[in-house]
Amino acid sequence: MDWTEGLLQVHACPAPVDAHLLRLLGQKSPALRTRLRSGAQQLPSRLIQYPAAPSRGRISVSSEDLQCLAQGEFLNDVIIDFYLKYLLLEGVGGAVAERSHVFSSFFYKQLSKRRAAGEDVSVPDRHTRHQRVKTWTRNIDIFNKDFLFIPVNQEAHWFLVLVCFPGLEEPKLEEFSPSSEALRAGGGLRSQTPPECTLDGCRKSSVLKRPCVLVMDSLKLSHHEAVCRLIRDYLHVEWESRRGSKRLFSTETFKTCNCRVPQQDNSSDCGLYLLQYAQAFLQNPVVDLELPVRLDAWFPRQHVRDKREEIRRLVLRLHREQSG
Repeated sequence: MDWTEGLLQVHACPAPVDAHLLRLLGQKSPALRTRLRSGAQQLPSRLIQYPAAPSRGRISVSSEDLQCLAQGEFLNDVIIDFYLKYLLLEGVGGAVAERSHVFSSFFYKQLSKRRAAGEDVSVPDRHTRHQRVKTWTRNIDIFNKDFLFIPVNQEAHWFLVLVCFPGLEEPKLEEFSPSSEALRAGGGLRSQTPPECTLDGCRKSSVLKRPCVLVMDSLKLSHHEAVCRLIRDYLHVEWESRRGSKRLFSTETFKTCNCRVPQQDNSSDCGLYLLQYAQAFLQNPVVDLELPVRLDAWFPRQHVRDKREEIRRLVLRLHREQSG
């Protein structure tokens, strides 16, 4: 990479690593120090680190990242990762969030990379891919979680893959009792009737809980078969590594469903829809996994239209709090 791009990568490191690396670079020679000063003028201004220190896994959001929140711009991976983490930790919280795990957008990027020249060709492909990301879950057993959120960017298009009940080996029926709030909502206090398969919309006395992969995509033209296959392969090896036994994650035992979800009406809001799908699930999750899953009326389109400004205000508020 060129000098400016290298500086951007250094600047993106969490403190105090960034300052240490820049200091080392500046001590190399007077020429480098001069170039560093001129290149630093092009560096993005860091606004926040989230979550705040001393929490682990912090994400740095810069003023440059905020530019992608302008109308018509595509969301970048920093905004996607930041807002998903915020939803889980603070934005929604509650029981569903506690039973969920959110992967970084880089997870699928690493998982889907082609085999590199130096990688052992005698090792099965699924194990090679798992090797690249195995440390990402060293502090968590994903099979103890009910939901895994995986943001995917394929051919410059964002969509959400949601793995449900990865630790469950077969479907089972569970008793279900609609909450009083859900019954009131169904009585006409909401402007939009919640989908029947969700917590707020379900009126059944029993619901189906099953291990499966839900794909939530705001464009119907996208293809997901290869993505879901790689995720099943990952789960296969992760189970073997974590549990020490064999388990088959096949299309029969771990079904895929392309959910019917609200669709985008332009060419730039796919990342916003991904974030809104995640938020809607945390607030009003699918409780009945009879396939196919229909979520057409999950949320009004205005929620997505408001999201750019909502995220911008959130980042600036956190910036004031962290700067104070």
